[in-house]
Amino acid sequence: MIEPLIKTVEVPCDQETAFKVFVEEMHTWWPLGKFTISAMAGGAAKTVRVEPKVGGQIVEIGPNDEEYLWGVIKSYDPHDFFAMDFHIPTPDEAVTPDQPLDVCTLVEVSFKALAEGKTHVELKQSNFEGLGPRGKDIRGGYTHGLEMIICQAYKAACDMKGNCTG
Repeated sequence: MIEPLIKTVEVPCDQETAFKVFVEEMHTWWPLGKFTISAMAGGAAKTVRVEPKVGGQIVEIGPNDEEYLWGVIKSYDPHDFFAMDFHIPTPDEAVTPDQPLDVCTLVEVSFKALAEGKTHVELKQSNFEGLGPRGKDIRGGYTHGLEMIICQAYKAACDMKGNCTG
């Protein structure tokens, strides 16, 4: 078994806003020029589309409007929790939204309200075994990437929202 990866961050906005920014506004904070299939191919993605519901897809829109499936939402409980099958493959492994994910991890994200309009967010990524023999190496890449994505980019997006609701 490959050890799950856990990242936690305290964001300076209420729980509802923290959830909304993470799920519904991912396109505003995800590093599209760094952690995408398009970036691995030498470009930058245009955006990321998230369908906020059980069965909803997380899809990268590439520079030429190509669509690449990153994940499928398995559990959706606003504003507390959601889980998704997830993996950003290399460009030669990429699948389109009409294809199932053959290899994926499980990402679970929980949001817990704290005092003073702050929220504790915990992201747990597991099932690296689902990525096959490269799972351990891929986990190492996600360790570095999630630090930048969650603890920097996402947190900064929440900083901009302040203590606003919804």
